[in-house]
Amino acid sequence: MDPLGARSQFVEVQTLSTWERQPDPEGEETEKEYTDSLVSQEAFPSPFPYREDINRKIVLYNGDVALLNCTAIVNTSNETLTDKNPISESILLHAGPELRDELLKLNGCRTGEAKMTKGFNLAARFIIHTVGPKYKAKYRTAAESSLYSCYRNVMQLAKEQAMASVAFCVVSTTRRGYALEDATHIAFRTVRRFLENHGKSIEMVVFAVTDMEEPTYRKLLPLYYPRSEEEERASLPLIPADIGNSEGEPVVPERQIRIAEKPGSLEDDCEEETLDSDLGQVGNHAFARMEGDVDKQRKLILQGQLSDATIHKQHQRNYNRWLCRARAEDLSDIAALKALYQTGVDMCGRTVMVLVGRNIPVTLIDMEKALLYFIHVMDHITVKEYAMVYFHTLTGEHNHLDPEFLKKLYEIVDAKFKKNLRAFYFVHPSFRSKVSTWFFTRFSVSGMKEKVHHVETLQQLFTCILPEQIDIPPFVLEYDARVRAYKHHSSTCGKLN
Repeated sequence: MDPLGARSQFVEVQTLSTWERQPDPEGEETEKEYTDSLVSQEAFPSPFPYREDINRKIVLYNGDVALLNCTAIVNTSNETLTDKNPISESILLHAGPELRDELLKLNGCRTGEAKMTKGFNLAARFIIHTVGPKYKAKYRTAAESSLYSCYRNVMQLAKEQAMASVAFCVVSTTRRGYALEDATHIAFRTVRRFLENHGKSIEMVVFAVTDMEEPTYRKLLPLYYPRSEEEERASLPLIPADIGNSEGEPVVPERQIRIAEKPGSLEDDCEEETLDSDLGQVGNHAFARMEGDVDKQRKLILQGQLSDATIHKQHQRNYNRWLCRARAEDLSDIAALKALYQTGVDMCGRTVMVLVGRNIPVTLIDMEKALLYFIHVMDHITVKEYAMVYFHTLTGEHNHLDPEFLKKLYEIVDAKFKKNLRAFYFVHPSFRSKVSTWFFTRFSVSGMKEKVHHVETLQQLFTCILPEQIDIPPFVLEYDARVRAYKHHSSTCGKLN
């Protein structure tokens, strides 16, 4: 109890300003930046539209979650509920020794689960304990699903117990290896979807952060909780490719290929069709025919009628149209191919993206949708320096991309794609692919030749990217092992002779 007349150290959540009331100091500037480059919201609606009723429930609070007077606060801990992170220690300190005794009775808590205790000496009536995942690039999907479960189970418990308000700390701390920005995306979208679908009885959700965490939270909140239709439009291009399903849960597509236009198995196509017929199929896609506007712009450029600033603006507008289309269309059939995915980081700490050539049946899919999916996945990755690893392993003619398609892709993507790509590792190249790559990087695109590195074995790749930082398809590992065994055998035989 506080001494008579002394000010309480606890904070009433009702006195905190909701997200809806907090001004956006950069709002006007942001709107000007995007107004000219985005198509109408009606054509490309945001997956997280402006909702005043939801924004009134959201609070961003810089301070100790243990001091909040609300129905429940969230404690992030480990599986034995004995973690000594600053959040847990503050909660234990203010709640008193009874909490420690109560935690022993819970017999721990599994990753992703949520368990509840009384608040004891806290202002909050209850404490919801949850365990965030330890992040490893090799098990990224599992970590995302576990972190989603943390937030979802806390919200579900709050609903079941008819709680009016719940205050979250940052659940998966950096000590457990989870990048703050990636974790925040999952937190915001999970809470948003729960409030949309099940949260009528919940009056307030508080995100309690530190000085270090606040800039990230403040930057990402407008993406999921826009405070106006203008902010919704401005935030649309910044929403990441993976927004989960209708509940915010990470989606793991089934490993299947949806074949609509061309019957027959992949093996049959490989045996019967020539390279010319494959390239002909690519040219018949709608994407390959969309050249009119580009030709007109080139003509004006040659005539000197467009300034560099105008050219850049037109290119940015065109790219944003593609990006909005990518966010609006159902690309699950392309995602199911598992041809493009994010893994860990290279030796320089740069994000690594993996492209699996064998998983791209060029003649059986809509290449325009493949382009949209590439833009969708890569847009938020390319804001920082990154590297790409392309596995050419065991590809056939039906997997080879048309150089004209690649050239068009290079022309469409935003400048950040090209600027921030630091290295392109071409793994298990054939002689033919080396020749094709040389011609393409020398004559079709500029600035790429120095970034392309042909890698003959995985051991060479591991000098740039540690094995635990990259998810490699099993067939690539098996092929590489066979190649190394063959080379070792040939070398041994040569020495004996």
